[in-house]
Amino acid sequence: MRPQFVLFGSSIVQYSFYQGWGATLSHLYARKADIVLRGYAGWNSRRALKVVDKVFPKNAPKQPELVIVYFGGNDSTPPHKSGYGPHVPLDEYKENMRKIAQHIKGLSENTRIIFLSTPPIDEAKIKENMNEFGQPIRTNEECRKYSKACLEMCLEENIKAIDLWNLIQRKDNWKNVCIFDDGIHLTAKGNEIVSNEILKVLKVAEWKPSLYWMEMPPEFGEDSSYDPISSFGVKTNISNIPFPYHLQWDNPFVSKL
Repeated sequence: MRPQFVLFGSSIVQYSFYQGWGATLSHLYARKADIVLRGYAGWNSRRALKVVDKVFPKNAPKQPELVIVYFGGNDSTPPHKSGYGPHVPLDEYKENMRKIAQHIKGLSENTRIIFLSTPPIDEAKIKENMNEFGQPIRTNEECRKYSKACLEMCLEENIKAIDLWNLIQRKDNWKNVCIFDDGIHLTAKGNEIVSNEILKVLKVAEWKPSLYWMEMPPEFGEDSSYDPISSFGVKTNISNIPFPYHLQWDNPFVSKL
């Protein structure tokens, strides 16, 4: 059976198959691993924790080789006076993420994990983001706090993590290079940053076996008499060459846009 990679999280995960990092992984691993989307837009860590054992049952006949987890953006929104809404206090968020991580770690000794921290937001692009006093409702500073809490938990649990809050803001003029569509969700350019960073982690991780796409064998990748023949009359095995062929897909540092 093919290895299984599960993407678990809120809208940053659910929308990742629309010109996003999930689509890129699905493309590169098309003949190497099954990319399974478990994205739930609008969810927070509290709701995710309630169903983590249903999404990842411990008695499943096959456990994933890789799980990529993201929650935090919705948790970081301010509490509503009604008591409803996605806000989760910072300390609870950190412990929720820890419990999710521990559950996934317990699935199999071969299950690897990568957590994505809360990315920044572009407050000026978010519609209806001002309260009656003219102050922003969602703030980048709150995103920073939740990103930091996630990274601290990953360090404590010895889990690989990607610091999206700092990673994106290290880009020159990051607010004006079309990284965010609506101030919160990523454009194709923003998704490229995420997919490149995930590929970098997979490339350098000392996991046995490696989960980096170039080091995994393609399904039915053996040479065949049916392989395409070039204009020079040479058979070409294209089982390990993703389309478009001219791009340097084996180098995650190279922009694909």
